[in-house]
This record gives sequence, C-alpha cells and structure tokens, in this order.
Amino acid sequence: MTQLSALWLPILLSAILVFIASSIIHMTPLWHKTDYPKMPNEEKVMDALRPLEIPPGDYMVPRCSNMAEFKSAEFTEKLKRGPVMVVTVMPPGPMSMGRNMGLWFVYLLVVGVFVALLAGSAAAPGANYMQVFHFVLLGAFMAHTLAIWQMSIWYRRAWSATLKATFDGVIYALLTAGVFGWLWPQ
Repeated sequence: MTQLSALWLPILLSAILVFIASSIIHMTPLWHKTDYPKMPNEEKVMDALRPLEIPPGDYMVPRCSNMAEFKSAEFTEKLKRGPVMVVTVMPPGPMSMGRNMGLWFVYLLVVGVFVALLAGSAAAPGANYMQVFHFVLLGAFMAHTLAIWQMSIWYRRAWSATLKATFDGVIYALLTAGVFGWLWPQ
C-alpha cells in the first residue's frame, strides 16, 4: 500500500497536464466545435423566453408532478405537441471562464486524489510502471468518462458529443496514468 501523502506530486502534476490538454482541446477548433449547434430561430426563442424571467437551473419541459399525471391524456398531448426539452438556464451576462476554469482544476485535483487512493491501495512503493499505469488508467478513465454517458442515455444528449467527450477522457486518463507511473514512489 502506498500512502496518499507520498503521491502529492503526481496528483498535482497530472491535474496541471490534464488542465493544459483540456484547454488546448477546447480552445482550438478540433472536434468540439459542433457539440452545441445554434438553435433555429434563436432570436425569436430568446425574445419569447426573456419576459418569463426563468431563474437559472435545470428544467424538463413538459414536466409532470406524479405518475398519475404522467399517464394522463393531457400530459400525453403535451408531449405530442412539443417541444420536449431538458434545458439548463444560466444567469444572464458574460460567462465567467475564470470560475469555470478554477472549478475544473479543483475537479482534476479531486480526481487525482481518488485515483491515488485507488492505485495506492493496489500498488506498493516501488511497483513497476505498468502496474501503476493500469490501475490509474482505469480509475481516471472512469472518473473522466462514464458519468457523461448517462446524459445521452437519459436526456438524449447527442451521442456524437458524448463520444467526443469520452475520447477527451481517454486522453486525460492516459496523461494521468503516465504521470503516476513515472512519479510513483520507489
């Protein structure tokens, strides 16, 4: 078993490398430029919704209150008429990339800690590179990808976006596993 305190450097360095890699992936016109297409009649939609002053949050439209309503003819008709949406409403105004980037880096550190706990419980100090790489790769892959699939399964997020995010997660997992394998305590 390897103590978490002995793994602070791979946790920090892997978070920094994944942060840089994700910034490059998302700031260059690589494979994510088509993840969120422009909504048809965007101005009309925004003009129609603005007076409603919908507070920031996640919404499902239409939304029933209980199973009895779900089975009702009225609710079925709402679904048929559409639109049927799962939507996230954000606060108006400029987006704060600093806040998002800060939270992303904290998330990467948390992933690093959990991956370190997993690999540390499976590999002793002095373990060979491939053994460490294996455990870290599995843990980091799960952390960076598997929860994303639920959005396509349950909320019909485009599978193309999910698969691209999964590809990103493979890159992040490989970087994390490489750093941990390289810096594993002897």
